[in-house]
Amino acid sequence: MGESKRRSAEPGVRPREVIGLRSHPKVNGLPLPEVLVLLMRQGRWIHPGDARLREVIPFLIEPVDFLGSAKAMAAESTGFLADNPRDSRIFHEVRGSRLAEPVELPWRDVERSLLVAVNRYPGDDVGIGLDYRTDDTDPRVIASDWGTGEVCLWREVAPTFSEFARRLGLGHRTI
Repeated sequence: MGESKRRSAEPGVRPREVIGLRSHPKVNGLPLPEVLVLLMRQGRWIHPGDARLREVIPFLIEPVDFLGSAKAMAAESTGFLADNPRDSRIFHEVRGSRLAEPVELPWRDVERSLLVAVNRYPGDDVGIGLDYRTDDTDPRVIASDWGTGEVCLWREVAPTFSEFARRLGLGHRTI
């Protein structure tokens, strides 16, 4: 979460690098949902404002910035916290391929998820991700919850990315 430590010029907006949007772009081997690709191409993958985001994700305690490109999503989705046992326990991140049993929420499988929004301010350690454990074409949306103050638990925000975009009012158009 928030693996790069740069601050954006304007709250809620990361520098737009809408590059690498091939016909079926992937991030760390995971295909971006068609609705997300369309929103990015149409310039509609835009932060709706902190107040609107808090209405949709009330437990997300700190502001986030949307990542504007597949490249930025890949950079923020390395999953390095899962590689350290202490960090893994605190951030509830694991590499599912290393476990005997499938992992479910409140854990984030870093091999089957990617981040689409990360903390605006370094050190806040919050994020919104796509969780492909439910569907490879329209994954569920999850977000970090630090409600306990001690560990991060990942919670479902919407059953699909399409539903998340609808709730935010991003107004995506179909092909």
